[in-house]
Amino acid sequence: MSQQEADTSLMLEFALQAFQAQNFQLASDIYGRQLQEQRAGGVDWALLLRRAECLAYSGNLQGACDLYQRAAVHRKVGADQLKTLISCLADGIRTREGLPHAQGESKWGILSCKGCRDFLWEPVTLVCGHTYCKKCLEDYKGKDQCELCRVTLDQGDAGHQFKVNVVLSNILCKWFPKEVQARKLRQEGNALFKEGKLQEALGKYNQAIDIVSCDHLLYSNRSMIHFSLKAYECALQDAETACRLQPCWVKSHLMKAKALTSLGKTDYALREFLFCIALDTDNKTAKLEAQKLLLTLLNPENCQEGLPDLLQVIPHPFRVKGNVDPLSLAMPCSNLQRLNKVNLEKEILPMVSEHKVSSDCNTGKESFRSPGNNSIWQVSVAETTIPSKCISLKRKLSSDETEKSKLTVVPSKIQRRDVPVTDKADNVISVSPYVDSSDLDCSLCMRLMYEPVTTPCGHTYCLKCLERCLDHNPKCPLCKEDLCEYLAKRTFCKTEMMEELIGNYFPEELNERKCVYEEEIAELSNLNHNVPIFVCTMAYPTVPCPLHIFEPCYRLMIRRCMETGTKQFGMCIGDTVKGFADYGCMLEIRNVEFFADGRSVVDSIGRRRFKVIQHSQRDGYNTADIEYIEDEKVQGEDYKELIRLHDAVYDQAYNWFNSLKPQLRSRILSHFGPMPDKDSDLQINPNGPAWCWWILAVLPLESRAQLPFLAMTSLKDRLTSIKRVLLFMRRSRPR
Repeated sequence: MSQQEADTSLMLEFALQAFQAQNFQLASDIYGRQLQEQRAGGVDWALLLRRAECLAYSGNLQGACDLYQRAAVHRKVGADQLKTLISCLADGIRTREGLPHAQGESKWGILSCKGCRDFLWEPVTLVCGHTYCKKCLEDYKGKDQCELCRVTLDQGDAGHQFKVNVVLSNILCKWFPKEVQARKLRQEGNALFKEGKLQEALGKYNQAIDIVSCDHLLYSNRSMIHFSLKAYECALQDAETACRLQPCWVKSHLMKAKALTSLGKTDYALREFLFCIALDTDNKTAKLEAQKLLLTLLNPENCQEGLPDLLQVIPHPFRVKGNVDPLSLAMPCSNLQRLNKVNLEKEILPMVSEHKVSSDCNTGKESFRSPGNNSIWQVSVAETTIPSKCISLKRKLSSDETEKSKLTVVPSKIQRRDVPVTDKADNVISVSPYVDSSDLDCSLCMRLMYEPVTTPCGHTYCLKCLERCLDHNPKCPLCKEDLCEYLAKRTFCKTEMMEELIGNYFPEELNERKCVYEEEIAELSNLNHNVPIFVCTMAYPTVPCPLHIFEPCYRLMIRRCMETGTKQFGMCIGDTVKGFADYGCMLEIRNVEFFADGRSVVDSIGRRRFKVIQHSQRDGYNTADIEYIEDEKVQGEDYKELIRLHDAVYDQAYNWFNSLKPQLRSRILSHFGPMPDKDSDLQINPNGPAWCWWILAVLPLESRAQLPFLAMTSLKDRLTSIKRVLLFMRRSRPR
């Protein structure tokens, strides 16, 4: 290898390292120097294409285009080698236009499908709380997960047994009958299109557009039908309308690019494909078509006037410049129409006057020649405005707005359809809906839904209402469908769309409903008045008390204790006369383990003793007004005597426990834990030493014999009684 070849190899290695370090300018300079040195021996086309790629990455798109065109003249570049240039051109358009990386906001806002972003049709709410069109879920490839949160669907959802959300479906049919009818026609048209019945499909779409004239998907899909019928001019017109209605919708721009390609407008088609890539960087169709068209334009035989500036915005009146305001997409069409008239005067007409070559007074259309293209475009000013037929969901009007629109005041949040609204600016009368909040009432409590949850069968309830029903029967309260699997997962996710509807359009009613709920929680949180009472066994302070919960009333009670945050309830033994004893112990929940059938195991521990003041009931379980009791404190000689008694009884209890059989001791230790140590201060705990309650729980006494110990407020009396029991147990032990 000669010295020159070695130097060249070394420089190319440096260029490669610079490229990998993303220092594209340095790599480009090195490649350029190598090309100059090799000029005498002929062009190294691979080296030239590498330099063109570096220029594109560094932002010198014009220089990159010149090199690619030079290679295209000699047929040394293919469509696949233009990927980098296409990507950089699309990035330049995205930067210049301020385009979002994702799709623009849906004009339907809350009522849009989370998948197709269009008006919801046959809404289905998944167990995770997200709502989609039924068709979108059936077509979705990742059928075992939600597209948004990636939560694994249950067996019913994964098995494609999607049930329509009944409440949402009824709301959409009532609030937007025209949109629902148009969506139905669209589905019928899609089915006919798949069957190859293009004319019949076109008829369905014509009917749908007559009903709802501001849906971009209707125009985009009708453009596809026109394209299939080879009516490219009609396809282009519909695609442009769809782009105007939803400027950041990729599919409409893709259809427009295809129509432009078929009409021979190559440079405009390429710009439109680049616009698609700028919106959706993963759009393979747009990338492939853009590469083919760019290769065609790079050939001087096909572009005699020179390569057009691909970064310029397409010069037609339907392009929305700058950032797209999502709020404008949700405006009523009358307001959007006035907005487009302003844009027309400020942006479009000057451009038209600059390129205008003729005017047709009879048709009201003006013709202009586009830069870099010999074709003449005809644009009707009337066609650049948005149709005024559009229905939007509105909030409750203020007093000033009510006077301006001359509405009759009614106790609702959204306008009725029989109330006309006059737009003074356009003198157009549109009809808007009035909806009552009762459309969102829970069918169980007959109140506005609070924390709405939708079951797999499609029915929606308040979370608390559903849980109470499932306590008694694991079936849907309305359709009686088995919900055992749904209940077993214990993941009652709130329906996001229902929450947003209620929060946005019925805020006053929601606040009232929330206040009622908070008042109920505050009442349930009171640990002196109406304290929940579990009537079962004897419980002691500091002693664990595991419970098996299976009765519906106690399921509700435990759940309320958890929801309020107190995690406490009272435990009393039964009483044949009063229902439960006059003394008990408060238990604190440490953990709850739920089973598939709704049962649960509660790990609780005793806290404070109490005396019942009044017995009562609530929702099937017992409650009580209580007062807490504590041990009386002693001082002086009494305290010294108490210490001596305490130490003697502790030793007696310790010896008795150690004298038990090993198997019995093992069972006691596994259930109650080890015997607590003596306290340094006997009166530091208001309930007395913990070992006293532990030994009482271990001693084989009947509940009635144990109850007096809870009522005692004298530690001396309690120790004396324990001493007597231990003496009795020692004497009665078989020898």
